[in-house]
Amino acid sequence: MTEPDGEIEKAAAARLRSGEAWQDFCLVIAQAGTMIDAFPDAGDLERAEWFRFLTRLMRNGAERFVENCEPFRPRAQITGWRTSINVQMPDQDHYLTEWDKPVDMRYFGNRNTTPYFVLSAWSAKQPPDLGARSWAPLGFEGVREFDPASLRTDAHLSSDDIHFDDEGNFSIVLSQNRPGDDGDWLKLEPDSVGLLLRVVHHRRDEEIAPTVHVERLDGAKPRPLTAAEASAGLAKMGQWLLAYSELVRSWWHDNFKHRPNQLRFSRKTYLSNGGVPDRHFAFGAWECAEDDALVIEFTAPECEQWILQLCNIWHENLDNYEDGQGYINRFGAVADDDGVTRLVVSAINPGVSANWVDPYGHTRGLMGLRFIKAVEPPVVTVYRLPSATLSRDGWDALAFAAVYEGDHTD
Repeated sequence: MTEPDGEIEKAAAARLRSGEAWQDFCLVIAQAGTMIDAFPDAGDLERAEWFRFLTRLMRNGAERFVENCEPFRPRAQITGWRTSINVQMPDQDHYLTEWDKPVDMRYFGNRNTTPYFVLSAWSAKQPPDLGARSWAPLGFEGVREFDPASLRTDAHLSSDDIHFDDEGNFSIVLSQNRPGDDGDWLKLEPDSVGLLLRVVHHRRDEEIAPTVHVERLDGAKPRPLTAAEASAGLAKMGQWLLAYSELVRSWWHDNFKHRPNQLRFSRKTYLSNGGVPDRHFAFGAWECAEDDALVIEFTAPECEQWILQLCNIWHENLDNYEDGQGYINRFGAVADDDGVTRLVVSAINPGVSANWVDPYGHTRGLMGLRFIKAVEPPVVTVYRLPSATLSRDGWDALAFAAVYEGDHTD
């Protein structure tokens, strides 16, 4: 039987005072680091990126669950520099709001020149006494009960459905019950634990990001941090690392590595990670030797934005995304005269297309292809062939290349 809230808070506070909460946190993150052993074929680059990935998860987790989870001071906080996770879109910014128990709130601001955004509420596997328990003894088995990385989208609202005044201002009520007026409303569930605002850019350098704020509607004033809250924050941060370590292992070994260079549109896979149904998202593994090239071919449908991105096997954008590489989108790509878009992945640019994507020293990883606000995704074909052959023969070489057909599973 679950303990009353007061008893849970007392136990969580006692764990912090004794040092148990911190010791357990340290043991959990040490366990997360051992997941690299499940990748014995990882080279030096992938191993270096793995341990850096863990530090990025720590930064992300600290921002979300320790710094930005104050119950009486809600805020929409943009995710930290280079802490993208789970194939996060380079041309999309994430603003996060976290809490333990949902209360009525107002989400408001100004869209400025942002072309499109979508706000979603989500829930996760999160027991009520998480800060009052030690999780290290359970190891990865504990993720079955306490998994901050397994997110279920409860409700979403896009900028297409939000009312703006003439100056671009908006206001959304967040609550479990619909308010009495006709204003914009996002429904929260009793177990909702946070919000994610996805801001989609077309040409980032030419746009002004939105300004967003969150406030409680009950007038509660901010107060200092409590020992129980700090204990819970450490537990969530540690389990966040453990859960994402298991996620990258399972996605790679149980799924993607078995079908390289195949892009599969799956709503089930995407929505299992806090996705929103305004887009079609294809995940896949990519594999390309240094002297090979991949050609990714499709006819783009009408949509708000599309983007192909290469990631390492830890689901991170490649470092060269800061230079505008490692990905390409609707506004940077050029379709051929036949209306088909052909994207080329190769260590050396074969010179057959303006749509070259540099894998930046990697020969494998995850890739994502998403179409935002498209009615249906296109048929996607991936070709693999020697880069020198593609450079010499152009698109005619595709007739003799290895072909990987994508699919649409649900």
